[in-house]
Amino acid sequence: MLSTAVTRLLEIDVPLIQAPMGGGPSTPEMAGTVSDAGALGSLAGGYLSGSQISQQIAAVRAVTNKPFAVNLFAPHDSAPTPEEIDEAQRLLEPYRRELGLPARGEAGPAAHDFDEQLQAVIDEKPNVVSFTFGLLPPAAVASLKDAGCVLIGTATTVAEAVAVAESGADMVCAQGSEAGAHRGTFLSDGTDALVGTIALVPQVRDFVSIPVVAAGGIMDGRGVVAVLALGAGAAQLGTAFLRCPEAGTAPAHRQALSTATDTSTAVSASITGKPARGINNRLMRELAGHAMPAYPHTNALTSELRRRAAELGEAELMSLWAGQGAPLGTELPARELVAKIAEDAATALTRLGGAHGS
Repeated sequence: MLSTAVTRLLEIDVPLIQAPMGGGPSTPEMAGTVSDAGALGSLAGGYLSGSQISQQIAAVRAVTNKPFAVNLFAPHDSAPTPEEIDEAQRLLEPYRRELGLPARGEAGPAAHDFDEQLQAVIDEKPNVVSFTFGLLPPAAVASLKDAGCVLIGTATTVAEAVAVAESGADMVCAQGSEAGAHRGTFLSDGTDALVGTIALVPQVRDFVSIPVVAAGGIMDGRGVVAVLALGAGAAQLGTAFLRCPEAGTAPAHRQALSTATDTSTAVSASITGKPARGINNRLMRELAGHAMPAYPHTNALTSELRRRAAELGEAELMSLWAGQGAPLGTELPARELVAKIAEDAATALTRLGGAHGS
């Protein structure tokens, strides 16, 4: 495959990053296998405690000695009123009862302790640390760089990409609106930051001097070549890995992915309090239009409900995160998927090389 600024900095052979997918899909086995295959595997650390992050890093290192990434959520504050929480719980009561849960659950902590997560990462010194939902505090950037970590920030607009670059990140992941799961938006509410990958990547590339990773709607080698042509140094794929046997994707989620079409997904903030793309289901449709507390508070309020729905196989009440490219997904093992993407990208490059004048 091509050598790019990203592959050289990350010390990988394939310009491909497996996206961090919190809530279950990202597993140490998958991250380790992807890295061992020559790409960059990622752990999703945002929902983990410091000790869980350390345990998962150890599990990855049992699979491979190659570079891998740990993803963190940038810390941010939001303080919903008791009335907002009460109204959200009232809206969720019918779904909880339907699933056999108490009418009102006790929401756990809205977020894990960032300082604890950060210290675990600094102690473990993974090769790469990616972050989303904003910028890392300057002290965190300095500490991670002192630990030898390459930093990748997430942006959904040019302004965010510039902010990521100015924060000291080594590269920026330009997340197009086609991407599955949470939007990384942090300079607006997300509804006005739905720029598609093919429009976003070259604009970001023109405005920042650090390398760019492209994300959003990329599922195969054709997509990788397309974003390389736009100026990216690598592609980040998440939905493409959801059906790998190594992924922790719930069975009902896998089934929904297998029947998805190009129009199956939608972006909604109603399930977690932050805009996220997933397969449109009953929970997403019925909560649409209701004012829910900002992330991470709605995420905490709905987590037990969604977890129970997954246990029961009730896909209509789950969070079925997926990007617009979901119909292109396969059930290949992670190592084979990386190899196929690399092979298909090489084929696409060869085809383009012979397309002059056509």
